[in-house]
This record gives sequence, C-alpha cells and structure tokens, in this order.
Amino acid sequence: MRVVLVSAVALIDRDGRVLLAQRPEGKSMAGLWEFPGGKVEEGETPEAALIRELHEELGIDTWESCLAPLTFASHSYDDFHLLMPLYACRRWQGTPVAKEGQTLSWARVGELRSYPMPPADIPLIPILRDWL
Repeated sequence: MRVVLVSAVALIDRDGRVLLAQRPEGKSMAGLWEFPGGKVEEGETPEAALIRELHEELGIDTWESCLAPLTFASHSYDDFHLLMPLYACRRWQGTPVAKEGQTLSWARVGELRSYPMPPADIPLIPILRDWL
C-alpha cells in the first residue's frame, strides 16, 4: 500500500477558533470538513508544503517558525495509507479566503465534532482540544 504524506494545520485566530475547509464537489471526500493543507511534493519538507498550500488555497503567508508541530494522523484508506503531521499556527499575514472552491468556517474547538470530517482527522480533535 502506498503512503501519502499530507501536511495540515490548525489555524487558530485570536478568539481561539480553528479554521476548517470543506472539500469541494468533484474531489474525493467532497463535503467533508478538514484542516487546511495538502500533499507534500517530492523534495519538499512538510513545513514548506504547508506554507505553499496556505498561500495557494487561502491566500495567506506564514513562516516555518510560526508552525508548531502538534500531532499526526496515521490512517489506512482503501487504496493508500495517509501520514499527516498536524501543526498549530497562530501567526500569518492576510485574511484566509477560499481560493479553490472550498467553503471555510471558523469553529470553536468544542464545535469541531459537529463537522463531518474524514476518518483520519477525527482523532486529531481531542488532541487539539487538550492543547488549546
């Protein structure tokens, strides 16, 4: 089974809310909510991939020094195994805007379970809750 490396982030605003993105129609797991991020390309570090993805998908800029490693997900889907480090980030430049057709929502950590998420993301919620 192939391993897919994806980097994700819990963007945390001044009110302690976390940004979630809803996967758009036409993508696998469309309609589910996830932490922003994306695939790590060959030759990229997870941090560099996340910085690139945040700029491409949300139009915001951050720096490696602002990405705090929090936890990771390791989950087997039918046709691949996902390995996903999750970072926490409280500092970025710009206002997150949905640039790739996704819907965005700021949620309090206690509300995260009310958002349908991919199976790999669900175990991250209690760790994020305990960290915040």
